[in-house]
Amino acid sequence: MLMHHLRVLPLLVRMHVRSKMEYRGAFWLDRFAQILSYGSVFATIGILLARFDSLGGWTWPELALLFSFQLLAYSLGAAMSFVQLRELEELVRLGTYDTLLVKPFSPWAYLVFSGLNIGYAGHIILAVALMMWAVLSVDFVWSVWSTSFFIAALISATLLTGALITMIGATALIWVRSNHLFSIFFGFWELNRYPLNIFPGGIQLILITAVPLALTSSVPVGALLGKPIPILGSWAGPVSLVAGPIWVLLAIAHWRYATGKYQGAGG
Repeated sequence: MLMHHLRVLPLLVRMHVRSKMEYRGAFWLDRFAQILSYGSVFATIGILLARFDSLGGWTWPELALLFSFQLLAYSLGAAMSFVQLRELEELVRLGTYDTLLVKPFSPWAYLVFSGLNIGYAGHIILAVALMMWAVLSVDFVWSVWSTSFFIAALISATLLTGALITMIGATALIWVRSNHLFSIFFGFWELNRYPLNIFPGGIQLILITAVPLALTSSVPVGALLGKPIPILGSWAGPVSLVAGPIWVLLAIAHWRYATGKYQGAGG
């Protein structure tokens, strides 16, 4: 069964990509618009830094590294989860999710790989370009250890992002309605473009525990640069590395629980 899945997944991805690239001009124009949109956000941060020199002790190149890290981790994680799991609510509401249950295939794998969102290409292009500039500009001596930590933390942040989105989407199997939770998710997500230490203690705690999006941005980047991390302190680095795998396990458990609670279109 596993080998069957592995053979089918590339086919699902290839079919979806070909359908999305049917109108290539429109596709790349949309990606350009995304780059301008997120570029304007980064420009706003730059204007703040031009006036105040630093933000919470973070300089302009350090904030560029933070922003690019957060955007890249989100883009990679969301490409494998967001649109697919957001649409799960509609599949449940209309009863069409039942058709996935009778396929000789994992419903989660089918949803994710048949709808792999290549629309995040614009996010990734901007994030990588900005990250390359930030890595060269930040006042930090890179080593094999720090580079390895950076890559591992990025992978962990990507896994954490996908896990959180999966858990939100899977809730539709229990409540039918779950997309309102994405509004809460993105509300907290936007806060993580900035250093954790500029927020009140209550928000810091939420961003590390209940909605642990700080672990996809300022916590790993701050640990790398030697910044003081509220609440976690010297544990910031290790926590950043294990957070992704732990939340993936939680997402798997939640998906199985939600699937067990699903009662079909008839309620």
